[in-house]
Amino acid sequence: MKTAPIDRWVINPIQKFINNSTTSGIVLFSSAFLAILIANSPWADEYHHLWELDFSVGFNGNFITKNLHHWINDGLMAIFFFVVGLELKREIIGGELRNPKNAILPIIAAIGGMLLPALIYYFFNQSGVTSDGWGIPMATDIAFALGVLYLLGDKVPLSLKVFLTALAIVDDIGAVLVIAFFYTSDINFVSLATGGVFMLVLIVSNIVGIRNTIYYGIIGIGGLWLAFLMSGVHATIAAVLAAMTIPADVKISEKIYTEKLKLLIAKFQKAKPNNNSTVTSNQLHIIEDIRICSKRALTPLQRLEHSMHPFVAFVVMPIFAFSNAGVVLSGDMFSQLNTSVFYGVFFGLILGKVLGVFGLVFLLVKLKWINLPDGMNNIHLLGVGFLASIGFTMSLFIGGLAFVNKEFIAQAKMGVLFASIVASFIGYIIIKYANRK
Repeated sequence: MKTAPIDRWVINPIQKFINNSTTSGIVLFSSAFLAILIANSPWADEYHHLWELDFSVGFNGNFITKNLHHWINDGLMAIFFFVVGLELKREIIGGELRNPKNAILPIIAAIGGMLLPALIYYFFNQSGVTSDGWGIPMATDIAFALGVLYLLGDKVPLSLKVFLTALAIVDDIGAVLVIAFFYTSDINFVSLATGGVFMLVLIVSNIVGIRNTIYYGIIGIGGLWLAFLMSGVHATIAAVLAAMTIPADVKISEKIYTEKLKLLIAKFQKAKPNNNSTVTSNQLHIIEDIRICSKRALTPLQRLEHSMHPFVAFVVMPIFAFSNAGVVLSGDMFSQLNTSVFYGVFFGLILGKVLGVFGLVFLLVKLKWINLPDGMNNIHLLGVGFLASIGFTMSLFIGGLAFVNKEFIAQAKMGVLFASIVASFIGYIIIKYANRK
């Protein structure tokens, strides 16, 4: 089949780039690096003022006004959390978290990797406003961590990739709960109750069999997310809750789908062609039947996750990184590093994650209470501990919720960025060595 020039030179290379396992991590890191460059350039003032521009959304005299930075963190990141919610539901229903035996190890590792960082942060910040940042080093950036792991190629054991993925997903659950219960402002119970009504509508819609994703989008965004945005509970929580209501069942089974597809393909082969690039009316109807049949064989949950993942990976997260990672590396940078917030975040990630993930699992393996997955050894586990120390997106996000003071936010960013870079290199080297062993 002849390939068009636009496909050969533009579309196919872009698709290959997007489908590469390491690409999203590279784009995310590049966005953060670009933000740091601009924040320390002659355009620094324009960069910082850009995020302070106000935008209003509303109608009939009723408006919600927030600056661009808030719209990114409360609105655009809600899309990220929606996809996180879809991934969580898929893993719980049919993934690694479905089988308790397979889930117990990453759950233990994730719990250790959340508690130890919080305790280490608290060690450096036991009182005052800075103590509110204990949730910052608890998070793991799944895109970055898996991106580093996939740089090592096919030599990495599959069990290691599955373990890190499951650990990061459980970690995401923990981060969502921390945001929901500890990083909320004064709650407006009327708005929260309104959100509860919309949530109930979504649940009932799922039960009665509504599968239209646009319908869920309208109710989820126009109702649930908006109500949570006005309630004081962080709006990203609404995105996770909305994702949990997306149907995860199919209309036709695999067996019926296979049989129908065989019949439709046979019917298409028998249809008389018109010997040119267009199809006949009969062929068009058969192709449409194949499309409808395929749509019914796929769950709305997986369909949404698959279609939204590139947008989140290559638009939402890079924009978030670009707007949040702009740390000013001034002459007194070392004074910023010599602060309790920086120490708490940096050592919370580097030491807390490693001790929590590697230390706790290693201890339980030595006690013979649990076993490592096939193909994994203790050196692999140590490397995963460092990869789990890559907080980045989630840590930056929680840092913006924990502090109002810009100096504390900057110190937390420095801790996150330094820890993530150090953890990436150490984790990569350790796992590469483990593969050789």
